[in-house]
Parts: sequence; structure tokens; C-alpha cells
Amino acid sequence: MRLLIVEDEKRLAVSLAKGLTAEGFAVDVVHDGLEGLHRASESPYDLVVLDIMLPGMNGYRVCAALRAAGNDVPILMLTAKDGEYDEAEGLDTGADDYLTKPFSYVVLVARIRALLRRRGSAGTPSPVLTVGGLSLDTASRRVHRDGEEVTLTAKEFAVLEQLALRPDAVVSKAEMLEHVWDFAYDGDPNIVEVYISTLRRKLGAERIQTVRGAGYRLVAR
Repeated sequence: MRLLIVEDEKRLAVSLAKGLTAEGFAVDVVHDGLEGLHRASESPYDLVVLDIMLPGMNGYRVCAALRAAGNDVPILMLTAKDGEYDEAEGLDTGADDYLTKPFSYVVLVARIRALLRRRGSAGTPSPVLTVGGLSLDTASRRVHRDGEEVTLTAKEFAVLEQLALRPDAVVSKAEMLEHVWDFAYDGDPNIVEVYISTLRRKLGAERIQTVRGAGYRLVAR
């Protein structure tokens, strides 16, 4: 599951991203309303955590613009404000839920999971990705190869999921670092190669191709 956090309080945003990543989500973070609108419009997210008071464009306008464009991604709004009018305005623009700061992290995670369950029961696409003989259940985070379950770590699953979302397309190392690790990762970028090597060993070397100078491709055979 991919989440986008649009929050200008950087310490809060990074803290939330770390916590949600530990929960098994792939998390992207931006700190500006315009950038949040661009990201949510250009990339497929399962849920957006959207602050209201943002530079560039406030959360109300971001939410309204996404809905006007036909984007039905679940949106959980965050705000330091409190009051029925603010809540009504947020929900009227198309938000799915509303949380007032300061909030409990446990409550935030519970609200996120509730929205994802609600979306899953509303006739949205199956959480199972099938590529050739591989089957990835993004809800239970289980992988089957030709009918047999393969045990993967959380990071291995996240790397494979990025490839499976775009079968036969090239996913760059930079994209992998951004979506599987996080925007602030400053470690060795060759970590991606380590995980690709492990996945090849577990799934079969022929399933993941290296496109020199471009990235990696999961072969739909």
C-alpha cells in the first residue's frame, strides 16, 4: 500500500513516515500543497494524508482539485484547527475523514486502515498483483511463485511490488529508493542491487531483468 503525506511540519511528517513505513506501508512525503497535488495526480496512491494549512495551496484546494479531476483516492485531512465549520468544509471538498492535531499516532493508523478497508469493500481493484507466474497479495503481503509461497522480508516485498505495479516497464534505481526507502534516504544507493539480487535468488534470475543505465524490469512471461 502506497501512502502520500502532504505536511509542512517536517519533523511531524518524517516521524509519521517512519512509523507508517514500519507498519508496512510505502510512504512518500512532500511539504507543499502544489507538490502534493502534482504527486497525487501523477502517481497511484492508496491513500493521502493531507494537512490543511500548507504553503503553495491549502489542503481544501488540493482536495477539491483532486476530486474535480475524478481522483477518488481516500483522503485523511489533518489540521491544527478545531470546530464544526472546519470539519464540514473539509468533508464538503471531498475528504473521507478528518483528524485534529494533536492526535494519537495509534488513532491515525486506525483511521488509515479503516479507510483502506472501506475502499477495499467498495468494489476497487483486487489487492492481488499477478505477473506471469508470480502473485503478490498486497493486503497480506504474501507472494506465490507458480503456486508455491515464497517468504520475503518487508523490504524485499516492497521492491518487488514496485516492479509488479508496472510489469515489463523499467523502474529506475532512483524511483525504487524514493518509494521503497524514503525521500530522505542518504545511504548507499547500491542497496537496491542487493535486494534485486536476493529477489532473483528467491524468484528466479530470469524474472527480473537489468536494463543497463536505466533500471530493472519484471518480466511478464
